[in-house]
Amino acid sequence: MIAPSTTTKSRERLVSEHPWGTAFATAVDLTIFYPATTIERIGFHEAGRDGARQMEFLVDAARPIILETRERGTGSSTAADIVVDPDSELRSPVTGTVIRAGTYILYCEYTDDFVVIDPDGHPGWEVKMFHFEGLAVGPGDRVEAGVTILGTNPAFLPFDSQVDDLTANPSWPHVHIEVIDPSIPNRPSAGGGC
Repeated sequence: MIAPSTTTKSRERLVSEHPWGTAFATAVDLTIFYPATTIERIGFHEAGRDGARQMEFLVDAARPIILETRERGTGSSTAADIVVDPDSELRSPVTGTVIRAGTYILYCEYTDDFVVIDPDGHPGWEVKMFHFEGLAVGPGDRVEAGVTILGTNPAFLPFDSQVDDLTANPSWPHVHIEVIDPSIPNRPSAGGGC
């Protein structure tokens, strides 16, 4: 599915309910599970890292859509923005071990929480989740898909996101998930850091 070219927001919020431990995508042989139970939409897009693995959404995924290109040169579904109920606690999308977790500065301006997990289903890869609050795990912690709470709730970002144009108004927050093979190096960037 390709995103419609219109930016008119839908008026009706269409949600789907998924029990904990329900998968929404695979990345090669790794299964990725919903981080929440009430989902409005999944917007797949290009990740910002060359090692990002293409995700294939499952047939019963919550209104999946491929967002317009971000001109990043990675696959069209190497990242997923999962629009979730703002009151949702967020659980691990995979079973594995936390290798990094904390707070960083998004786009050189906004505070954001993140977690990076080494998944049991594909050791050496990294499953990353961003855009939430109330970080509940740290490096070395074991997490179980659909069971372990990673954060207390999704974060409302102080700007419009690409997936917001395809959801009801007012927009719900989304969490970002990507699967990275860190053995694939990034191309040098002409831009600088913060």
